[in-house]
Amino acid sequence: MIALEHVSKRYGNGPTAFTALTDVSLEVSGGEFLSIMGPSGSGKSTLLNLVAGLDTPDRGLVVIGGRNLAQLSDNARSDLRLREIGFVFQSFNLFPTFTVEENVAWPLEFLGLSWRDARRRAAGALAQVGLGSTVLHRRPAELSGGEQQRVGIARALVTEPRLLLADEPTGNLDSRTGEAVLDLLRALNVEGQLTIILVTHSPLAADYAHRIVEMRDGRFVREVAAHRGAWDTQLLPLSA
Repeated sequence: MIALEHVSKRYGNGPTAFTALTDVSLEVSGGEFLSIMGPSGSGKSTLLNLVAGLDTPDRGLVVIGGRNLAQLSDNARSDLRLREIGFVFQSFNLFPTFTVEENVAWPLEFLGLSWRDARRRAAGALAQVGLGSTVLHRRPAELSGGEQQRVGIARALVTEPRLLLADEPTGNLDSRTGEAVLDLLRALNVEGQLTIILVTHSPLAADYAHRIVEMRDGRFVREVAAHRGAWDTQLLPLSA
């Protein structure tokens, strides 16, 4: 479903320039749950932005569903994100003045759905993440952190994407709430065959995936298999 081929990305010019990614290659199959783990500044978020078509590589190819993102127009990349990619953010990114229902339903406006159909889809997405009708008309400030993140996941799911990109989704949550969110992501992957790429600095969070790729200084340094907390620490060469 996803392929990165010898991707490099550098930001800035002169003495302040820095290299975010160097010759990164990766394949992610449809229905896979992949964790990308590493410290801050290792290139994890840059990689997600490239997969989403929010940024473009200086070198190499990013291919999603057989489509080379560099060959798509800005409008085509925007349409791809709207229809096929869902995003979950560390800081929730909910509109504070919108109700829960409005926060989840608003992407459907761009798909041309009527408000009636959008409300129905929003209710279904909220039910999918374990939130019922009692939260529909609340504002984000009236919810717990875990509830806000579930609303964020519902918003990501409401367009029925094939791929979910989660950038540190438990970073602002306590450990118990974070584990509940990770359990939800794993259930969405197992039951709905949703492809998930999870970016995290936490070994516990990373271990919810099928496979873990570790990054350092813009490169993949090793790959490990995750089996309910038991890692196979076999080192694998991931890039030249």
